[in-house]
Amino acid sequence: MRIAMLSYHTCPLATLGGKDTGGMNVYVRELTTHLGRAGVHVDVFTRSQDEHVPHVLHDLGYGNRVVHIPAGPEIPLPKKQLSTYIPDFTKSVLEFAREKCLGYDILHSHYWMSGLSAIALKEQWNIPVINMFHTLGLMKNRIAKSAGEIEGEYRIDGERKVIREADRLVAATLAERAQLEFLYQAETAKIAVVPPGVDLARFYPISRDEAKAVIGVPKNDRMILFVGRIEPLKGLETLLRALALLRERNQGNCCPMYLVVIGGDPDESPETMNAEMSRLFALRDELNLQQMVIFLGKRAQDTLPYYYSAAEMVVVPSFYESFGMVALEAMACGTPVIASQVGGLAFLVQDGITGFVVPDGDHQALFNRLVLLSTDHELCAKLGEQAASLARSYDWEIITNQIIRLYDDTLKNPVPDQPGLHLETH
Repeated sequence: MRIAMLSYHTCPLATLGGKDTGGMNVYVRELTTHLGRAGVHVDVFTRSQDEHVPHVLHDLGYGNRVVHIPAGPEIPLPKKQLSTYIPDFTKSVLEFAREKCLGYDILHSHYWMSGLSAIALKEQWNIPVINMFHTLGLMKNRIAKSAGEIEGEYRIDGERKVIREADRLVAATLAERAQLEFLYQAETAKIAVVPPGVDLARFYPISRDEAKAVIGVPKNDRMILFVGRIEPLKGLETLLRALALLRERNQGNCCPMYLVVIGGDPDESPETMNAEMSRLFALRDELNLQQMVIFLGKRAQDTLPYYYSAAEMVVVPSFYESFGMVALEAMACGTPVIASQVGGLAFLVQDGITGFVVPDGDHQALFNRLVLLSTDHELCAKLGEQAASLARSYDWEIITNQIIRLYDDTLKNPVPDQPGLHLETH
């Protein structure tokens, strides 16, 4: 079986923590690697953003390629501008396949822009399209707090077109399936519920003192960890305000002494800094948290298990997450998670079993859970053990087999007559 995987707007090889790099990058990279291990050939097509990077790389192994397709200027671009180069991208993918004499069995696209390209390629190749959105524009608009966060109609229209014309849709959770059904009127029979996985060969519990030694954290220091893109929907402001309560109520003697933030680029000049990063810097100063909050910027995926294992807890205070890869990776490392009770996080983090869920935007509720986990060491250890146990049911080996089953079913049954796959996890 040969798969054309489309990840138009972001490369699976990119360093995590940037503006458009996160869970989707991890998903595409890990799925491609594990498909290769299972004997499935994959070419991942992504838009070239750097003319100095070779256009074809074999970094994912097993003969699978990442193909950087020139489409517009080879630099990072805003998403609205990116959408105008989708036809150029599609044309170049066709040319690459023609030059290499390649044929594919399935198009597997990620995000709506990749989906639009896949729909156009389907017309040329007459093969089925499977699309996973990872985030939905209408859901983001529901939690937007300013006009600048509103997704434009060009995206909503694009998502609707992909939903109508794709042969299958992959939802990460039952919640996302419901969102596709009720917000976009997607056909239930087309939707397969298959969550992302976690690489248990990379993410597993490491002794806290050993992990601290690797990343340079003093043995007796205690750390809260946030990992993610620096944008409003990630809810980092809620976490900063919860930390301010720790300081104001003299809870520092019982709670982790500081928050480490992985993501964004804190070393940029004020003129070029991400607007949300600039706002959070100002909020940190306003709340007198300069000694309690450390912005580290981007970190390579291989270093994350050490950060997860060194942390007392990982906090995911998002206003919206279709799944929550950071939470799953932290759990696999045996670290309890405090997460907002939204989207996929509400399914993934089991309250009182693998961590805690709190209402999104509620810094008082978050503060209460920070104090509880920091003062009850037995509870913290118990939740961490249970988190690692649950994470094992999300092993990429299991998830990849589910995706292969979806591929096979799509080829055998072009028009589904019943709801798609639903992977049960425990």
